[in-house]
Amino acid sequence: MSLLHESAPRATTGHPWFGRHRFLPAASAPRIREMLRTGIRDIGSPYQSLLPAAPITLPVASYAELFRATAALLDLVRRTALESAPTTEGRLAAYRMPHSEHQLFMADQFTEERYADCVSRPDVVIGADGPKFLEFNVSGALGGPVETHSRLQVWRALYADALGRVPFGHEDPFAVRTEMFRGLCRERGVAPRVALLGSARDQGGFTRYFDLQTDYFNTHGLTARFFEPEDLSEAWDCPPHLRYPLGLRDFTIPDWAELGIDTAPVQQALDNGCLLVGTQTSTFLSSKLTLGMLSEGRPWMSSAERALVERYLPWTRVLSHRWTTREGRKVDLVRHAVDHRESLVLKESLGMSGRQVVIGRDTGQAEWEAAVTSAADTGASVVQEFVQARTCRLAVVSDDVDEPYDLDIAPVFGPLLFAGRPAGVLSRFSADTTTGIVSIAGSNSSHDCVVAV
Repeated sequence: MSLLHESAPRATTGHPWFGRHRFLPAASAPRIREMLRTGIRDIGSPYQSLLPAAPITLPVASYAELFRATAALLDLVRRTALESAPTTEGRLAAYRMPHSEHQLFMADQFTEERYADCVSRPDVVIGADGPKFLEFNVSGALGGPVETHSRLQVWRALYADALGRVPFGHEDPFAVRTEMFRGLCRERGVAPRVALLGSARDQGGFTRYFDLQTDYFNTHGLTARFFEPEDLSEAWDCPPHLRYPLGLRDFTIPDWAELGIDTAPVQQALDNGCLLVGTQTSTFLSSKLTLGMLSEGRPWMSSAERALVERYLPWTRVLSHRWTTREGRKVDLVRHAVDHRESLVLKESLGMSGRQVVIGRDTGQAEWEAAVTSAADTGASVVQEFVQARTCRLAVVSDDVDEPYDLDIAPVFGPLLFAGRPAGVLSRFSADTTTGIVSIAGSNSSHDCVVAV
């Protein structure tokens, strides 16, 4: 399949980081629509009226940079979160965690900390200076693996030659995650039996989201089973050879609270030796406060680590009534945030799908000032430099067209990292490239995967 060579990226909105090559659509718009929608049916994704007609293509060097930076930053994120206090109780206080998060910790704190960062996916946009990491999602419940695997299957089917070879490089998140669990089983000295813990109630009543994952495990050397929380006792309260000593914690406490799902069976499984990754300690790593602390610098950081943070993280500060630095000068943080509304974003420490984010340039001054002042009083939010995302060109299809057409999109990249290993890249985009939140669960967004050439 041929590549389309472009002369140069758009000077004002594009970026050389995206490279000069992209794939042409390999089928008609109706065929692409049918294949993509079949692949992601019944997995909890909102209806997407705008779909990619090809994978997003990056140069090998740019693709590798995403994972290199992700691994290095995740190490700093982990160290920052764990050194915030020597105990779980101390961290809960330091992070001002809501009472709902004071649960589901393992009794063995070493095990709890050791497996907190097994699954991660940052959100990355390409700014004027290259990749900028807006946040880190560290959780077994993060979106991306199923969506990326499903998209890759479509692109492989469309672009493979007669021998099954494709003209691009990629990692399959299902394959890498299977290897992660094999490694965890060896490390823990347990049988290769994996529990996938979630709920169909969180997926519109369908189980296909979980079935895809367990089917892959079961056909690639692991014994896997999907458990609703009410059935989880069957993972440990049974003969030893039938137990599931490891599992993927594919849920969040807030989501289950909204659905009225009791987490008591989960705590009971943890207390009886079932290790569910990522552990509850991952909540500290995911907190926006961690990025704020890391951006401001920690006493133990080397000059190289500070340079890495400066390069890849936008300026981010834990918001409170205090002084800090911005571009080498000392500023009153709250006053600075109020006065620089159009260049800042306000984010609560915990939140999903952009529901706890206020974009300054999209907010009136009075509303912004009230939000900043209120957040400063609680100390559980950050202000972050707004990054104007650069664009690349992608062939897309929409419901009302018979042929694919080109669109300039501002992608949000989500490089998946499982136990330190690259596991594919999710991408999200919206037809509106001005400002806004592009959530994986948002009705205004579409998702694709990324390949390298």
